[in-house]
Formats: sequence, structure tokens, C-alpha cells
Amino acid sequence: MELAWLEDFVALAELENFSRAADSRHVTQPAFSRRIKSLENWMGVELFERTTHGATLTDVGRQMLGNAQDMTRRLHQMRLDARELAGKQLRTLYFAATHSLSFTFFPGWIRSIEREAPIEGVRLHSDNMRSCEQMLLNGEVQFLLCHHHPDVPPRFASEQFLGKAVGLDVLLPLCAPGQRSVASDEALDYLGYTADSGLGRIINWRLNRSQPEQPLQTLFSSHLAAVLLSMVQEGKGMAWLPRTLAESEMSQNRLVRALEETWDIPVEIRLFRARTPLSDFAEAFWNGLG
Repeated sequence: MELAWLEDFVALAELENFSRAADSRHVTQPAFSRRIKSLENWMGVELFERTTHGATLTDVGRQMLGNAQDMTRRLHQMRLDARELAGKQLRTLYFAATHSLSFTFFPGWIRSIEREAPIEGVRLHSDNMRSCEQMLLNGEVQFLLCHHHPDVPPRFASEQFLGKAVGLDVLLPLCAPGQRSVASDEALDYLGYTADSGLGRIINWRLNRSQPEQPLQTLFSSHLAAVLLSMVQEGKGMAWLPRTLAESEMSQNRLVRALEETWDIPVEIRLFRARTPLSDFAEAFWNGLG
């Protein structure tokens, strides 16, 4: 049995689609399917129900999922601990962070921490929320930094993970200055986030509660807030953007409100980690956050 098989199993359980899961694991679909079958042969049971629409966990697969996630995290942590103990690498902190926070929040935040307690090494993986969650679940990183709303939990079991708020942000409905003059009975051109985006989940939760008086007409979607920011600046439509990303353009009046303040969405910037023990260095970092 190989560690990669367990990581494949977790990815397919999350995505329920062989093609998307293979893409997330950076292998071809035939190779991915063979590895899933190899795991099932080794286990001696079927872990997935195959359908024309994808794959869902069997009862055995559902029972195995938590153990598989925990095992992959522990094996990755064991490797990190062994390398640090042998002196083959710096005492490094491993982070996954969503793209917008990697660009805006993370650099200043980690520098402020280093002023209090020097950090030997930092490795940052920047990706969409779904991929970042998967890296944390698999134990490929020790920490996940993301935007968080209490009514929109991440896609992992809360009892297996801990979280600390390390900052605050607001998602603001913004547009270019000339876009706000749209008549009240006309649809607003809307630039949204894809399903892989954590910001998209939060905004969809808000829109599912109620809709603006002017209907939203989705013209474009991306998991990158920076792409949406650029398109908003070009007058392509309105989008909810993090204040941490858009405040410079707002201060120079290159972006203005598309909707009133009641449509602002306050969020935390939150750091997550597994409850299982980390290296001494990572535990000291976590405890030092207060």
C-alpha cells in the first residue's frame, strides 16, 4: 500500500469525480483510476460506487475516510519531524493560503510575527480554497490561512481541526465609477467566483439569504479575486472584493460601491491546523499566536 493511494482516495471522496480528482492530483485519469483500484484490491473491498455521474463513497469508504485523512496527516508530519531531527532541513513552517491572502495579508503578517520570534524557514503554497483544504487534510501543510465566515464552515470536520482568528476583513460590493448609474430595473453585470473559491462560498451564502433589488447577471467567474479586481477596474461589472485587496484602488476612487453598506460581508482571516500534534517548532509558533 502506498501513501499516494490514500491521498487519491481522499481527493476522490471530496470531489466525487475521477477526472477532477485526477487533475487535483496532477496525474492522468487512467493512472488515477488504476491507483484507486489498487487501493480497493489491497483493502479487499470496494470503496466507491461508480456511476455515470461520478463516484460516491460506499458505507465502508465513508467509515474509512476519517482514518485515511488522519493517517496521511500523521505520515507527512512524521517525515517533517524526522528531517528536522536529522538536521536535513531548516525548522520550517508550512502554510497553505488562498491567493488573495497570499498576496495581501500573509507577507506583512508573518513579518510582524518574526519581529517577536525569529522563524528559520517558511514555505507558502498559494492556491484556491478547495486545494488549500485538501493540502491541510492530507498533511502536506501544517497551517491553512483563509477568509472565514461563521455560517460558512470549511470542508473538513471541525472536531479534527483548530482555528484562530489572526485578522479581519470585509467583502465589499464594488464597481468602476461609471458603472453605478445603471437604471434600477436593469440587471447588474456580475463578476463571480467559481465553486473552488472560499470567497465564492461566503458570497453565495449571502445571496441565498436575499438578492439585491437589481438582479445580478453573471458574466464571468474566476477563483482569483485579483482577476475579478482587474475586470472591475476595466468596467466589466461589479464584484465582491476583499477590502485588503481593493483598499488602494478605493482610496484613489478607481473603485466605488456598487451596493449599499448592508451588502458588506464582514469576515475573519483565520488560521487552521489539525488537532494532531505538530512539530515542537510548529506548536510553539501556534501557541505564540495567543
